Amino acid sequence: MLLVILVVLAAVGAVIGIDLVSKLGISANTSVVGALVAMLIGRIPLGFLRRMRSVQRQNLAQSAISAATFASANALLTSVAIPYVFGRQDLVWPMLAGSFIGLVVDAWVLYRAFGSRLLPADAAWPPGTAAAETIKAGDRGGRRALILAGGTAVGLAGTLFSLPLSAAGVAFLGNVWALMMFGIGLMLRQYSPGLFGTDLGAGFIPHGVMVGAGVVALGQAAHLLTGRRARKRQKEAEESAATLAVTDPTVEYTVDERGLRITLIRGYALFTAGAVVLAVLGGLIGDMSPLGIVGWVLFAAFAALVHELIVGLAAMQSGWFPSFAVTLIFLILGLAIGIPSVPLALLIGYVSATGPAFADMGYDLKAGWLLRRDHRPWNPYEREGRRQQFLAALIGFAVALAVVAVAWRSYFGQGLIPPVAKVYADTIKTGLSDPDAVRTMLLWAVPGAAIQLIGGTRRQMGVMLATGLLILTPQACWMVLGALVVRVVYRRLRGPAADEELNLVGAGVIAGSSLGDSAQILKT
Repeated sequence: MLLVILVVLAAVGAVIGIDLVSKLGISANTSVVGALVAMLIGRIPLGFLRRMRSVQRQNLAQSAISAATFASANALLTSVAIPYVFGRQDLVWPMLAGSFIGLVVDAWVLYRAFGSRLLPADAAWPPGTAAAETIKAGDRGGRRALILAGGTAVGLAGTLFSLPLSAAGVAFLGNVWALMMFGIGLMLRQYSPGLFGTDLGAGFIPHGVMVGAGVVALGQAAHLLTGRRARKRQKEAEESAATLAVTDPTVEYTVDERGLRITLIRGYALFTAGAVVLAVLGGLIGDMSPLGIVGWVLFAAFAALVHELIVGLAAMQSGWFPSFAVTLIFLILGLAIGIPSVPLALLIGYVSATGPAFADMGYDLKAGWLLRRDHRPWNPYEREGRRQQFLAALIGFAVALAVVAVAWRSYFGQGLIPPVAKVYADTIKTGLSDPDAVRTMLLWAVPGAAIQLIGGTRRQMGVMLATGLLILTPQACWMVLGALVVRVVYRRLRGPAADEELNLVGAGVIAGSSLGDSAQILKT
């Protein structure tokens, strides 16, 4: 019965995903919706449905529906739309196969890396926290439910007035320094034309900041994995975890540096294998030289891995993932180094299929981590829970693949094309409209790199500044910065006891915003 419920929820999520991305150019986080549906099913007075009252089953339900939503919209339909808009409908099916491989590898890497020092379980992952708190409030009720309900009401009210209150909810949950840079980036993007007489969101300036921050972030990750002090840091972390495990065993890292290193190496190998499959199915073997094919495959795998890591780091701290911007960076680099148009279209489709599922899997595993942390013994229970969530996500991916395979002709035939796919295809056709684009990116990469270096791996300040610069959402900056001020002041007044209350309010606001957005989508 659980399998049937997961498949049905995944189908609903997949349809919502492709409808949104093709008609409005956006995607929605449906995890809270899935959790609420699972709660309602559990209240039906039938013996075999009462099992859905289990918070772990509700967690599997939200994992499946959110995985299907992001997979269908951001990974599969957007990817296959690129060769379609480019005028190569014969490449749609090869692109669908390649993007599905990239999607599965993408989620697998996060599944294996979650709980490491690079992608820690105790980081913000805001939508995951919102889903977990919603499920716990529905199960336990009491004061926690009242606080969460109040935050949810505020989030719902915000959608009625078109206020981006989800940004405020994130600010109650994430790293203060990271979100401060995110708010500053949002503010500069909104007010730079009036303040400086130029739009900092134009001319590839934010892309340059992201390039610099991303390069340093990768260097920081590499140093974390290979530095001489890595073994010492791991030993200190294990000793600290052993001390604290008496009261809370979930403080430990479940993936050490060696495990993370192996996961990333295997991830690159799998992305390389997926690129080979795409090259063969896409007919690139006959269009490029052997050396060109090798270079294309290695670059595609590298771009896919880097794309998912940068998108995942931003999503971990803020709940936003700048997938379009990072993919566009690799598109510009591909044009600059002279990759032919058809291979470049396939490469960008492959890269764009990674990232969103990586972030969504992080949200889902964060929700599971919060729901499982009170169980004893914790570690084996947590690992099995993650495995079950990954299987639920695979069900969502399979359903999303079936939905996209059936529906893409109908949507594309009506002219319902994801807007970002049009941007990618048009950019490939016309080439670089700004001949100084690469130079601009390199110039602005310097401050992005410097800020990322100062912030370190835990704060991701450079990545978060670039993410804010890439988003033009009116008044979102005030929501983030205002909520940070409230958070700091309230914690000074209440002390450590304020943390749980702020988490509940933030989770409620995010959940309410998600519900409000979903209601507007259904109305549309």
